[in-house]
Amino acid sequence: MDEVAVIEDPAAAEASLDPMRSKLLAELVEPGSATSLAARVGLARQKVNYHLRTLEKHGLVELVEERRKGNVTERVMRATAASFVISPAALASVQPDPGRSPDRLSARWLLALAARLVRDVGALVNGAARARKRLATFAIDGQVRFASAADRAAFAEELTQCVTSLVSKYHDESAEGGRDHRLIVAVHPSVHPSVHPKER
Repeated sequence: MDEVAVIEDPAAAEASLDPMRSKLLAELVEPGSATSLAARVGLARQKVNYHLRTLEKHGLVELVEERRKGNVTERVMRATAASFVISPAALASVQPDPGRSPDRLSARWLLALAARLVRDVGALVNGAARARKRLATFAIDGQVRFASAADRAAFAEELTQCVTSLVSKYHDESAEGGRDHRLIVAVHPSVHPSVHPKER
């Protein structure tokens, strides 16, 4: 089972967003049968089987084993990942395009960049899995507390200079066999899950 899987297919995305199927996916982090799931989610076994077949059709759950119980064969299923991310590619005609209005101070542009990041890395992860290869990536996640808006602006300016200097040092347009890499640096206010959105 993967830790995170990226859903690119619109039909699979639709299937995963159904509230009951989403609940079943969460339950199936640990293997279970339609009978055991029915008791946990409060649904008839036949309906659970219907949802499981739909999820299996879209590659969101997989068969772990079949158990014979009298005249019945019980199928034990498991989610193909512990969690799922829906790629903007699933909404291809309306996915954000950061090229439309680049503005490094715009939160909506940052959102469009983040959407492209999910789409691109999702496609790379899925491609690497199909090719049975590792994918080389790097990320930094941190937190900084600014004393003032002026400090935040100064930080952004200095960060821009540092990143620009590093890119100038290592970028080689003429490198044969070189591979382009996408670089995204973002700073945004932290979100505290315990705080209600209206109070932020």
